[in-house]
Amino acid sequence: MSMPGIDTVLASAHGRYAAKGNAANANPANPAAMTRENAEQFEAVFLNTMFQTMFAGLEEGGTWGSDSGSEAWSGMLVEQYANTIAKAGGIGIADAVQRELLSLQETAGQ
Repeated sequence: MSMPGIDTVLASAHGRYAAKGNAANANPANPAAMTRENAEQFEAVFLNTMFQTMFAGLEEGGTWGSDSGSEAWSGMLVEQYANTIAKAGGIGIADAVQRELLSLQETAGQ
Protein backbone atom coordinates (compact mmCIF):
# COMPACT_ATOMS: atom_id res chain seq x y z
CA MET A 1 0.00 0.00 0.00
CA SER A 2 1.42 3.37 -0.93
CA MET A 3 1.27 6.36 1.38
CA PRO A 4 -1.36 8.93 0.38
CA GLY A 5 -0.18 12.36 -0.63
CA ILE A 6 -0.74 15.38 1.57
CA ASP A 7 -3.45 16.57 -0.82
CA THR A 8 -5.44 13.39 -0.17
CA VAL A 9 -5.10 13.76 3.60
CA LEU A 10 -6.05 17.44 3.50
CA ALA A 11 -9.04 16.77 1.24
CA SER A 12 -10.24 14.09 3.64
CA ALA A 13 -9.84 16.42 6.60
CA HIS A 14 -11.61 19.23 4.76
CA GLY A 15 -14.52 16.91 3.94
CA ARG A 16 -14.88 15.89 7.59
CA TYR A 17 -14.65 19.51 8.72
CA ALA A 18 -17.27 20.67 6.21
CA ALA A 19 -19.64 17.86 7.18
CA LYS A 20 -19.29 18.55 10.90
CA GLY A 21 -18.99 22.31 10.54
CA ASN A 22 -22.69 22.77 9.85
CA ALA A 23 -23.64 21.00 13.06
CA ALA A 24 -21.10 22.91 15.14
CA ASN A 25 -22.14 26.26 13.69
CA ALA A 26 -25.78 25.57 14.52
CA ASN A 27 -25.14 26.45 18.18
CA PRO A 28 -22.76 29.44 18.35
CA ALA A 29 -24.05 30.16 21.88
CA ASN A 30 -21.77 27.42 23.22
CA PRO A 31 -18.23 28.41 22.20
CA ALA A 32 -16.61 25.92 24.62
CA ALA A 33 -18.34 23.00 22.88
CA MET A 34 -17.35 24.37 19.47
CA THR A 35 -13.76 24.78 20.65
CA ARG A 36 -13.69 21.19 21.94
CA GLU A 37 -15.13 19.87 18.67
CA ASN A 38 -12.51 21.77 16.65
CA ALA A 39 -9.72 20.52 18.91
CA GLU A 40 -10.92 16.91 18.50
CA GLN A 41 -11.11 17.35 14.73
CA PHE A 42 -7.54 18.63 14.71
CA GLU A 43 -6.40 15.63 16.75
CA ALA A 44 -8.27 13.26 14.42
CA VAL A 45 -6.51 14.77 11.38
CA PHE A 46 -3.14 14.41 13.13
CA LEU A 47 -3.86 10.80 14.12
CA ASN A 48 -5.10 9.99 10.61
CA THR A 49 -1.86 11.30 9.10
CA MET A 50 0.21 9.40 11.65
CA PHE A 51 -1.72 6.15 11.11
CA GLN A 52 -1.59 6.46 7.31
CA THR A 53 2.18 6.68 7.57
CA MET A 54 2.36 3.85 10.08
CA PHE A 55 0.15 1.48 8.08
CA ALA A 56 1.87 2.32 4.79
CA GLY A 57 4.71 -0.01 5.73
CA LEU A 58 2.49 -3.06 6.22
CA GLU A 59 2.54 -5.86 3.70
CA GLU A 60 -0.40 -6.39 1.36
CA GLY A 61 -3.05 -8.79 2.59
CA GLY A 62 -4.08 -9.43 6.16
CA THR A 63 -6.62 -6.94 7.46
CA TRP A 64 -6.45 -4.83 4.31
CA GLY A 65 -6.78 -7.61 1.78
CA SER A 66 -4.92 -7.55 -1.50
CA ASP A 67 -7.66 -6.74 -3.99
CA SER A 68 -7.81 -3.59 -6.07
CA GLY A 69 -10.17 -1.84 -3.62
CA SER A 70 -8.12 -2.57 -0.52
CA GLU A 71 -6.37 0.80 -0.65
CA ALA A 72 -9.68 2.68 -0.47
CA TRP A 73 -11.01 0.53 2.34
CA SER A 74 -7.78 0.76 4.33
CA GLY A 75 -7.91 4.56 4.11
CA MET A 76 -11.48 4.59 5.44
CA LEU A 77 -10.61 2.18 8.23
CA VAL A 78 -7.62 4.25 9.30
CA GLU A 79 -9.80 7.39 9.24
CA GLN A 80 -12.33 5.70 11.52
CA TYR A 81 -9.54 4.58 13.86
CA ALA A 82 -8.35 8.18 14.11
CA ASN A 83 -11.86 9.60 14.67
CA THR A 84 -12.71 6.98 17.30
CA ILE A 85 -9.48 7.49 19.23
CA ALA A 86 -9.85 11.30 19.12
CA LYS A 87 -13.47 11.12 20.36
CA ALA A 88 -12.50 8.69 23.14
CA GLY A 89 -9.96 11.09 24.63
CA GLY A 90 -7.17 10.75 22.12
CA ILE A 91 -3.54 11.14 23.04
CA GLY A 92 -3.82 14.58 24.63
CA ILE A 93 -3.46 16.80 21.59
CA ALA A 94 -7.10 17.95 21.67
CA ASP A 95 -6.76 18.99 25.32
CA ALA A 96 -3.69 21.11 24.57
CA VAL A 97 -5.27 22.64 21.46
CA GLN A 98 -8.48 23.44 23.36
CA ARG A 99 -6.51 25.15 26.15
CA GLU A 100 -4.65 27.26 23.60
CA LEU A 101 -7.82 28.17 21.70
CA LEU A 102 -9.60 29.21 24.89
CA SER A 103 -6.56 31.21 25.97
CA LEU A 104 -6.47 32.99 22.62
CA GLN A 105 -10.19 33.74 22.84
CA GLU A 106 -9.79 35.21 26.34
CA THR A 107 -6.85 37.34 25.21
CA ALA A 108 -8.77 38.57 22.16
CA GLY A 109 -11.76 39.48 24.33
CA GLN A 110 -9.77 41.83 26.57
